[in-house]
Amino acid sequence: MKEQVLALLTAQAGEYLSGEAMSERLGVSRAAVWKAIEALREDGCEIGSAPRRGYRLLSSADRLTAGSILPYIRSETQRRKLICLDSVDSTNNYAKKLAMTGVEDSTAIAADEQTGGRGRLGRTFLSPKGKGIYLTLLYRPAIPPAAAVNLTAYVAVAVCDGIEAVTGIRPGIKWTNDIVLGCRKLCGILTEMAVEGETGALQYIITGIGINVNHMPEDFPPEVRGIATSLTQALGHPVERGRLCAEVINALEDMYAAWLRGGGDYWERYRDGCLTLGKPVRLLRGDRAEEAFAEALDRTP
Repeated sequence: MKEQVLALLTAQAGEYLSGEAMSERLGVSRAAVWKAIEALREDGCEIGSAPRRGYRLLSSADRLTAGSILPYIRSETQRRKLICLDSVDSTNNYAKKLAMTGVEDSTAIAADEQTGGRGRLGRTFLSPKGKGIYLTLLYRPAIPPAAAVNLTAYVAVAVCDGIEAVTGIRPGIKWTNDIVLGCRKLCGILTEMAVEGETGALQYIITGIGINVNHMPEDFPPEVRGIATSLTQALGHPVERGRLCAEVINALEDMYAAWLRGGGDYWERYRDGCLTLGKPVRLLRGDRAEEAFAEALDRTP
């Protein structure tokens, strides 16, 4: 209930909304609305009230919840497919479990904290509470598995679109799954898929996105402190995580529709934003590393 009330107050953009209006829209009693208001205040939200005018949101606690995300999601269909968690081991793991229940295409799972966040090659992705955005989208496209190998590139462009919409700055892309500001990592993307063993049919794709939003240097472990950054460090002020999460989901919805239609201009935009091109790289082949030079991107499949 409190998340629904928070969503209504957030949508009012600081204007008053009466308890009666909220009770009618939510189909609950005014007493239930009052209890939700008090619960939000206990969570750290600053909510003003005035006789005959109602309540207005002055400031909200920095929590990644349905109440902080839903007001900014454009599509009613996508709003219905949002799942918010306070804490989870991994949003990708949670998505895999959901996939076995037949959950819908384009379901989004957002968490305020991950206790076992993962990156590529089994690396740990630190996901402290109240700092970042930990988001997974579950897709069920009716395509051959080989046709899905370029999805991470399209997701990277969409993530940059969402970040730019909120902050005004556009990160670069380090092939293939890192979003960077300057020379430091801002975001990681981990895409996984499941294929039916007997038929070879694609069952689902999950793409996990971890964005460093309001991290300070001390929030990173010493071994990555020099190579990681956050939006707060880049901008010099905190970023509203609920709005940012919503804009990334909006951008992903646009991307997925274009991807299913053949890709639109996303591949060209990925190429233009890729910072790896024209630079020396190291190719990892099992336990061996080879020096190479990134000349161009091959659009596959």
